[in-house]
Amino acid sequence: MQQMTSKTITYPDGFAQLLKLSEREFAEEFRFLAAAKLYELGRLTAGQAARLAGMDRVPFLSQLSRIGVPAINLQDEEVEAEVQAARELNK
Repeated sequence: MQQMTSKTITYPDGFAQLLKLSEREFAEEFRFLAAAKLYELGRLTAGQAARLAGMDRVPFLSQLSRIGVPAINLQDEEVEAEVQAARELNK
């Protein structure tokens, strides 16, 4: 198991309640949203982002749809390579 580092994030009192979340739920959501954004930007792999979110990879990927982030995160050149590979298989 990988060691985790802890940092403190300051936010206004009552912010979690404003979002109708407990402090624990707010912390979990914050971690998930940060991990999802870093995954969306291509800065983290799905596995790395899932670890940051404190989740397993498959549940992390399945939760991305609720915030509008695609689970498959390929760059344009990766999409073209996948399409070309599929064409080669069909020959």
